Parts: sequence; structure tokens; C-alpha cells
Amino acid sequence: MTNILFFKATLLFYFLGTALFLLSLWDNRKDRGDASQTAWPQKFAIFATGAGFICHTIALGIRLKEGGYVPLSNLQEAVSFFSWAMVIAFFWVEIKYQLYILGSFILPLAFLSLISVAALNNTATPLNPTLVNAWFGIHTILSVLGIVAFSIAFIAGVIYLIQDRFLKSKQLTTLYSRLPSLDMLDQWNRQAILFGFPLLTLGIISGALWSQYTMGSLWGKNNSKQALSLGIWFFYLLVLHGRINIGWRAKKAARLAIIGFIGVIFIFVTLA
Repeated sequence: MTNILFFKATLLFYFLGTALFLLSLWDNRKDRGDASQTAWPQKFAIFATGAGFICHTIALGIRLKEGGYVPLSNLQEAVSFFSWAMVIAFFWVEIKYQLYILGSFILPLAFLSLISVAALNNTATPLNPTLVNAWFGIHTILSVLGIVAFSIAFIAGVIYLIQDRFLKSKQLTTLYSRLPSLDMLDQWNRQAILFGFPLLTLGIISGALWSQYTMGSLWGKNNSKQALSLGIWFFYLLVLHGRINIGWRAKKAARLAIIGFIGVIFIFVTLA
């Protein structure tokens, strides 16, 4: 019961943070010359997000204590962990770059992920306890962290295309002036994929080792998920090769990051 209360409090705070960050998109305080001040919606949004993250961490801790293992044994728990890790990424980006407007893009994704957890509450089935071991925990954590990195590349790609459209149409709006430059967004896209690809690689390897340990075969019964995971791995390998060795343009890389993330989410959700 206590875990559910903290989970509901997390949803409430993340909802408030998301609403306030979206509201900040229409706040023109900085455009009136108050560049030294953070607009009040952003201040309260950061506070709400921090409060939600604390509640979320407590909820995960209670689940860990009750279950005796890392709470990643079903789709519901994995998505909740993804949302939690997304908020960590959000704070890291905000602290490093001081671009509070990015909360309007990152936090909604974390909030929507957590909403899906609530929807899965009555349908998610825990994994057989005999299959939950160290290899499973390593595999799941690495895979989810890789997805978090790809989600940052996805967000950077979306914002890049928005900025590029503003420039081509010569609509230099308030939103355009607040978002990062195209060069910075392209850098985030590249770094996020460079960070996520090794995690995905290690996640696939540890997943094969988990399958070998529990089922006696590196290639488990869920062949479709493993095959599609390898497909995503080759996709991001191609993206990295194109960026590093061929010199693909930033706009093309942004589009590919969006396509890749959609594929990752499809595998993560439908074949979990």
C-alpha cells in the first residue's frame, strides 16, 4: 500500500512538472529583458520534478525491499525504471547546460512512460522467480539505460527538425530563440548514440548469457525479440558508421535517431 501511495505521488508531481514546463514555452519573461531570471513556471516545474523523483526513488526502493531483487521482472517495472532513469538524464542535462526549456521535451516522455505503467498495473505478469538472477538484472539495466540514451538522441532529433524548420521558413519565434543551436543538438544526438550503442551491445550479450544460464542456450525461445534486437543493433551500427566514416548530415542523423527510437520502443513494449 505504501508503495502505491508513493507511486501516485510520483504521478502527481510529474504531471505538475510536465504541465508547468509546457506552460513555460509560452512565458516571454526572458524576451522582455529578464534574462537573469528563471521564469516562475520553470522554477516550480523543477521543484515538482525533484519531489516526484524522490517519491519515485522511494517507491522503487520499497519494491526492491519487498521483492528482494531489482524491480525489473516485468514490463511494468522496466518501464517505471526507464521513467526514473529519464528523470536522472533530465537533471543531468539541466545542470550541465542550464537549458530549462528542455524539460518541456524530456519530462513529458518520462511522465507518459509512467502513465503507461499505471495502465499496465493489472495486466503485467511477473517473471518466473527461477529466471530472475544476476544476469537478468545486468541485462535489463543495461538495456533500459541504452534506451534512455536513445531517447535523448530521439528528443535531440525532434528539436533539431523543429529548429531546422524555423530557420528554413525564417520564423524566428520565441521558441526558436530558447531552444539549443543546431550544432549543439547534433552533438547531443551523436553523443547519446555513442553512449547508448555500447549499452545496447552489452545488454544483448548479457541477455544471451542469461538465456544460456537459465535455458541452456544462447538463443532463447523468444527468438523474435532477440532477432529484432539484433536488427536494432545493426541499425544503430549503420548510423554510427554513416556519421563517423561517411559523414552523413546532421538532419539525416536526426531523422534516423527518431526512426531508431520508434523501433526500440516497439520491441520494448510489444515483445517484452
